[in-house]
Amino acid sequence: MVGNIILYFVVALAIVIFSIMAVTTKKILRAATYLLFVLIGVAIFYFQLGYEFLGAIQVAVYAGGIMVLFVFAILLTHKPNANAAPLGSHRKIAGILASVIGGGLLLWALFTMPMLETSEGVRSLSDAIAGGPDISMKMIGRAFTGTEKYQYLLPFEAVSVLLLACIIGGVTVARKR
Repeated sequence: MVGNIILYFVVALAIVIFSIMAVTTKKILRAATYLLFVLIGVAIFYFQLGYEFLGAIQVAVYAGGIMVLFVFAILLTHKPNANAAPLGSHRKIAGILASVIGGGLLLWALFTMPMLETSEGVRSLSDAIAGGPDISMKMIGRAFTGTEKYQYLLPFEAVSVLLLACIIGGVTVARKR
């Protein structure tokens, strides 16, 4: 029990450190490597919670496949040894402000959007935290893979098509150089 708590805090600290390093480094391949460490840390959390399948998927799909795709796209579109130009102070402030506003909107949407339709009615995350019947993993799985109201298969597929379009655009830009 104490070992799990220690492991949790060590991995959480590593995730925070590598996340900060990923967004502050000027070398893009290092940023991708730091992101890989963050994704592996999340997989460790899944394994620690007893979700072995999700942990294996995290390692195989995100830490493996997506990172290879990122590195491939980076090497196609960017010179690996070129340093990025430093941002001006007004751009840093605008970026921080946009990040804070985006994070606030994301949290607001996360806690107020209807997530699941149960026998008691539509429930949001704040309703689930406040109490009431538990939301099972089966209910969450149905919400993510369903096509009815308050189910998210269509947005998930739209994001996958958008990512595919970005990859094709990156390859096209790289070929024209």
